[in-house]
Order: sequence, then structure tokens, then C-alpha cells
Amino acid sequence: MGTVIGLDSLLAELRKLESAVLALSGGLDSSFLLYALKQAGVKTLAVTGKSPTTPARDLRDAESVASLLCMPHRFIETREMDREGFRENSPERCFHCKDELFTLLTEIASDEGYYVALDGTNADDLKDHRPGMRAAKAHGVLSPLADSGMTKHMIREAAREAGLGISEKPASPCLSSRFSYGTRITPEGLERVSKAEDLLARLGLNEFRVRDIDGSARIEVPKDQMEFLFTKRDEIVAVFKGLGFRFVSLDLEGFESGKLNRVLSIDMAMDKKGKKNDNL
Repeated sequence: MGTVIGLDSLLAELRKLESAVLALSGGLDSSFLLYALKQAGVKTLAVTGKSPTTPARDLRDAESVASLLCMPHRFIETREMDREGFRENSPERCFHCKDELFTLLTEIASDEGYYVALDGTNADDLKDHRPGMRAAKAHGVLSPLADSGMTKHMIREAAREAGLGISEKPASPCLSSRFSYGTRITPEGLERVSKAEDLLARLGLNEFRVRDIDGSARIEVPKDQMEFLFTKRDEIVAVFKGLGFRFVSLDLEGFESGKLNRVLSIDMAMDKKGKKNDNL
């Protein structure tokens, strides 16, 4: 296992921990971290937040990987939907979601005698707009993968070497990330997007997003899967319209994780330009 770059450093750091509560999302990063914690011999409780924002397939994957590794696992109900700061869907939405989760995780750690709470943030995440990392810092939650410099590519390589079935799973952020900033998050909207993406999964697609843009569906798939998507066009349109989407379109740029954050980059660039002009 130590042949993968960054892995020896990760295991060395994990062995310093007495015990840990891990936020297990069901995605690649936190699943691999659970495996590494087992390899390092750290007493660990994996905890998965369950709410309308969580894709059902992620809940199944979290339960599966914890069972496969024979690690203690628990589902907890999170109530980020009760927070106006979350529902209003500003660029700070992720902070409110993670603040809710980490509040519960650190309470479990404190009440049950675990040394620290951990999450699966990786080194690539440090380059993106991730307000949730502020919540992690505020609650003292550690991110061993990021601290060890492990990128998504490195984690995937290490997971393959370890023979983990989760190694090929694409990124799967919470369903609220499918809505443009400023569009309110509602249980009905989340359910509609979830059912739409479930259809694409049943059709055999692997990497995809269904973005809700003002009540219309914009589908993102890799460019090499677009032709296949068109062969299923009638079925997709019928199901999506039945779910209540006004229009159904295909993003010709193709799939890109975090694409809705582009508007933040544009706003930041314009803000910097404005400040420069103010100084003229």
C-alpha cells in the first residue's frame, strides 16, 4: 500500500490519532480515508449524514463500504433544510450544510470519547470555492487527505491498488449543488433532480449532472456519451417533463464538476477589476 505517493505520509499522520469519528459521505475520498484509518489501526466510527440533499446511491455506497471494511457505521439525520442560510442558496450554502453536519459529528466525538472528527477533503478541494472548509476549521475537524497532499488522482490510484470497488466512482456532491445560486432549495426540487439523475444512472451513464436552471433541466454528460444520450432522448424527455421540468436541454460543453461555481470566478474577477478602476 505504501507505493502510492503521499500514502506513507497519510498513514504516518493517522497513526498519531487515538480514535476518530469520520464523516463518511459514500464518495471516493471519505471511503478511502476509512480504509486508510483501518490500515493505520485507528479506532473509528464512520457517520453518514442523511437528508433530502443526499443521493440515495451515496447512502447505499457508504453502508456498503463500511460493511466491507467491517468498520462501525451510523446514519444520522441532518437538518440543514431547517436553516434559512442553506435554503436561500447563496454561495455560502455549503458552510451551513457542513456546519450542521460537523456540529453533530463533534458532539458524537465528545459524548462517546473519540479523539477527533475527520472529513474527506482532498488537496484538489483547496483550489475550489469550498465554504464548508471554514465550518470544518470552526469545529476543529481535520482533513488528513488534504493535509497529506493527496489529490483526487492519487486517492483513486491508491484505492485501485487496494482493490476497493469504490475506486472508479465519480464525484457525487450533494443534490443542492444542482441549483444555480439564488434559486431556493426545496424538498420538491431536490426530489425532482434526484429522480432525474436516477434515470440517467439506470440508463447506464456514469458521470453526469442534472442542473435545475430556473425550473428547466440541463443535462451534463462527458462528450463521448452524448451520442448515446440522444438514442435515449424520447425516454429522457418524457420522464423529465413528467417530473415537472419545463424544458430539457443538453450542455454541449460536456460534464464538468462544479461548473456552477464559474459565476463566482467571474464575479470575483469583475470585483477586482472594479477595485482597480476605483484606484485610477
